[in-house]
Amino acid sequence: MKTEKTVDRGSKEKLYVQIYSIFLEKIATGEWPAGSQIPPEDELCRIYDVSKITVREAIQELVREGYFRRVQGKGTFVTIPEKPHGILMRTRLSEDFFREEVVTEKVILKKGLKDIDENTKNIFLVEEQIYYILTRKKAGEKSYIEEFFVPYYIIPRIEAMNLESVSLYDLIEEKGAKKIFRINQEIDLTFVNDETAKILNLSKGKAVLRVRRKLISSDETPIAYSIAFLTDGFLNLQMDFERIK
Repeated sequence: MKTEKTVDRGSKEKLYVQIYSIFLEKIATGEWPAGSQIPPEDELCRIYDVSKITVREAIQELVREGYFRRVQGKGTFVTIPEKPHGILMRTRLSEDFFREEVVTEKVILKKGLKDIDENTKNIFLVEEQIYYILTRKKAGEKSYIEEFFVPYYIIPRIEAMNLESVSLYDLIEEKGAKKIFRINQEIDLTFVNDETAKILNLSKGKAVLRVRRKLISSDETPIAYSIAFLTDGFLNLQMDFERIK
């Protein structure tokens, strides 16, 4: 009798990522061949002793990558995705742009409900109330500011929480109505406006690094958006990637 792989609950790797890897291996080895139907979600939950949310997040990611196809009323089937260019890799993304061992000074400059403008509507595709947080972080000579937008329904009563002592990413993970499944990040150069220049003690029109992140749930709902403006010390911003297959 074949022994099923199990998840490692002591691992720092999220459970849905472990389930994703197990499912991907079943496809790669031919145990789940193209065209076959995978077991129902309830059975997968029982086999791996995980929640239905965990199984669904793993399946949703494989649907997004083209390995699975959902058929309403019938189930989920294995497909053969087009071979992507490059190497599939993953990275660990933190809220801070400083290295983990650096002591950071964090100050909330503004916070509160924000009027919904056209740009916000285009990002979140809803007309829910948006909570806005403007933060400045500093470590030594390096500093940056970050604007953070989150629909109020994602973290109800966020205004009563001590935002200076907690990571907003951790707050969404612990208290959020939806969890972070993937993050879309864009990095470019931009010129600061007068308000940003004053906060960062820069000359007007100074070019800075801008990092925009859209946080997305497993059902493809945008659940938060941030814009960070980084000073010169970050122009050698480094990211580490790890091959996963």
